[in-house]
Amino acid sequence: MATPFLAGLAIAAAALAGRYGIQAWQSFKARPPKPRICKFYDGGFQPTMTRREAALILGIRENTTPDKVKEAHRRVMIANHPDAGGSHYLASKINEAKDVILGKTKGGGSAL
Repeated sequence: MATPFLAGLAIAAAALAGRYGIQAWQSFKARPPKPRICKFYDGGFQPTMTRREAALILGIRENTTPDKVKEAHRRVMIANHPDAGGSHYLASKINEAKDVILGKTKGGGSAL
């Protein structure tokens, strides 16, 4: 007498688990894809700034037009300006990065 009851209980549990699994899979497929998150550069500054490092600081490519370099410099500098609570060291590195990309200096090191 207990065997048919246990069999029915097992079938009901399997049906509920299957229903839950199907609902979970459908909600997983329906959600929007996550945007790719940019990974930040791991590491400190090099003793002499290169074009690659300058491009990483400004968030641009090495062969970007001067207008886009100035726009990127402005965007990064607004976020890190010393008058707005940013670091003087980072501001000097941002300015140095702009100069290196634009070719105004040869990357001779930071003032700080």
